[in-house]
Amino acid sequence: MSSLLSSSRVSSAVAVPITAGALLLSAVPAHATATPAQTATSKSTGVTYLKSLQAADGSYVTGGGLSDEWAFSALAAAGTAAADVAPGGDATRNARLVYRNQLAATTWPSAAPVVTDYERGVLNAYAAGIDPARVGPGRNLIADVAAYWQTAEPGYYGPSANFNGTVFGLLALGGARTQSGAQRVPQALLDASVTAVRANQHNDGGWNFGKAAGDPAALAQASDIDMTGAAMASLCSSGVPGTDPAIVAAKNFLKGKLVASGAFNSMFGANTDSNGWAVSGLNACGINPQGADFTSGTGKTPVDFLISQQFKPGGGFKYLPTDTAPSPYASVDGLRAVAGAGFTATPPTPTTAGEPTWATTGSFTAGTAARLALVVDDGTGSPRVCAVTVTPTGTTTTLGAVLDAAGAATPGGCVTAVTPSSGSGTVTAVNGTANSGTSSWKVSIDGAAATGAARSTVISVGDTVSLRFGS
Repeated sequence: MSSLLSSSRVSSAVAVPITAGALLLSAVPAHATATPAQTATSKSTGVTYLKSLQAADGSYVTGGGLSDEWAFSALAAAGTAAADVAPGGDATRNARLVYRNQLAATTWPSAAPVVTDYERGVLNAYAAGIDPARVGPGRNLIADVAAYWQTAEPGYYGPSANFNGTVFGLLALGGARTQSGAQRVPQALLDASVTAVRANQHNDGGWNFGKAAGDPAALAQASDIDMTGAAMASLCSSGVPGTDPAIVAAKNFLKGKLVASGAFNSMFGANTDSNGWAVSGLNACGINPQGADFTSGTGKTPVDFLISQQFKPGGGFKYLPTDTAPSPYASVDGLRAVAGAGFTATPPTPTTAGEPTWATTGSFTAGTAARLALVVDDGTGSPRVCAVTVTPTGTTTTLGAVLDAAGAATPGGCVTAVTPSSGSGTVTAVNGTANSGTSSWKVSIDGAAATGAARSTVISVGDTVSLRFGS
């Protein structure tokens, strides 16, 4: 078993003058870390391998197990647009088009979905150049995630015992921006989940897949490398700076797990997936995974380890150092990390003629039920979140129609009362909180500047609707 390295380097206790022949004891050979050329080669061959995983019908979504759709996050990170990945060059079967059709299907993801299905969809749709809120007239992945908000435990998505669902909910909502690059959900919503993630940080500085908040015994347990990377990324993608004490503690936890090969000593031993998740967490927080803190005594970094796991010239990554064949899932995690990304990436502009950067539905289809994400913030620090189903009579709807339909939203209790309850006038009260003095209800769409809330406010397909009370 590989021994763990100390979190700090051994250095001389005696200062000595630097002469022409002197060596600095703390220096690491410059050639020890992966060079830009090595990284570029890793990205290029990694993309070639991921392209080989595409099915003849253009699909990356596979049945059962870990889905190859995570390839979209790695392809985007490496600079390849999903719309440019097509079997035999057949643009009618390009990966983005096929994936979008799969996400829009009423049978996706399954008869018994869980929140992580939708969170995975958000992160990969975004990377593929599909607006996750506008996949199709009847598919809004942002609203699908909002439906799993835990009213009794604000900040959590899905059962809180599965902490993984909350971390990836924060990753999805913090990382999947609008087509113009704006944060589409209000910061108050992200902050609620940031608080939940902070509460689950273990005493050693890392995180695990299960809930630990409020349980001293759980908080004292050893953390997991993979989940620490994901939790770090969730915080940083939601506005937490890399200098925040929680991020510094997580960085120190990872630093303490570095071994001679540049790998992290995870509960599964040195492997590509754990290293990939940890490096993606560092990437998301702006922490150099090849800096001094993450260079082992033998001069190896986590990026060195990942590249050493890559088959040449095939481009696939193996899971364990002893494996003799590449793993699709490890290849995704390895490439995304080497390419410098967190858990998703801004989609590159396709090079295929006629393919736009974004594939998106521009309007409602009259008579077709559609979901919208709604956030109601009365200023008390406890936002209400839900998915509202509307059935528009035209290509747009109104805020009044959304608020009327919110009585049957998922989860319930998002909107219990609205004044006025009909017409097109100014919204003067929501859930018993009424306009008063300089404080009033305002509405923001997809993170745009808030304006006075009126029932007549036009709402379009995929809009994330945020109602906020204040000055």
